[in-house]
Amino acid sequence: MKYICETLTYDIHIMKLFVKNIDKDINEMQLEGLFAQFGKVISTKIVYDTITWESKGFAFMEMAKKEDGQKAIEALNGKEVRGRELIVQEAEERRR
Repeated sequence: MKYICETLTYDIHIMKLFVKNIDKDINEMQLEGLFAQFGKVISTKIVYDTITWESKGFAFMEMAKKEDGQKAIEALNGKEVRGRELIVQEAEERRR
């Protein structure tokens, strides 16, 4: 019997971003559209409260290229979007 195992590999050039102070009414498609002008967005994940399902006001994103992520940080960090000043930075690995 043969088992085929598929593994996912990540490109070392991907940049993970942490975005906070986002308006609670912004959805993932809108946030992705904002960042897409700087390059390919691989994933967007807004964090929601598990009881109320309201946005907690922050998100994690992955950009296909580190350079694109850096461009997004430079352009959007401190930029006002819907009356709130975004904070955009490179995400840090979770400490366990």
